[in-house]
Amino acid sequence: MPQAKTFTPKELRRVLDHVSTRQHAIRNRAMILMTHLAGLRVGEVALLKFGDVVDDTGKVRCEIRLSPAQTKGDKSRIVFVSERLQKEIASYIASRSFSNPSVSLFQTQKRTAFTPNTLCQTLNAIYKSAGIHGATSHSGRRSFITTLAAKGVGVRVLAALAGHRSISTTQAYIDVNDVMKRAAVELI
Repeated sequence: MPQAKTFTPKELRRVLDHVSTRQHAIRNRAMILMTHLAGLRVGEVALLKFGDVVDDTGKVRCEIRLSPAQTKGDKSRIVFVSERLQKEIASYIASRSFSNPSVSLFQTQKRTAFTPNTLCQTLNAIYKSAGIHGATSHSGRRSFITTLAAKGVGVRVLAALAGHRSISTTQAYIDVNDVMKRAAVELI
């Protein structure tokens, strides 16, 4: 099975523009950006609770602490949230009414929590309807890691951000493209 497609900035913009014209636009935008801007796995996004991302004062956290039950491999980890993603999450939260910290952050149209499988299907359908061929629910995570690698972030930092135990796992995520190769030879 081929690896999930990595997105160019133009392709991500295309998906976000597409989502903005559809039902559940704010929710879907936030879910997509959780994978693209923080590198979360789809299962991790599906299992997020309101209290995981917002503190007692209602402010979006700059770090999300995932419990072992929320991660692959049953190992807790910290997800660092950029200012850009904090604003996106705040926008999403402002569109909803949350009061219970244990309620699921993202819910289906039936007001039930997404399962990892239903969220995977939802993201795959969004990417397909936006015309991004080869994209899967894992594309955001691969794009996150590849983009940071292209900007010079070391593989050990990438592995820590991704929650990988082995840097060889992280290396498999990095998509090498012609732009990266051109930039590399210009370093000589």
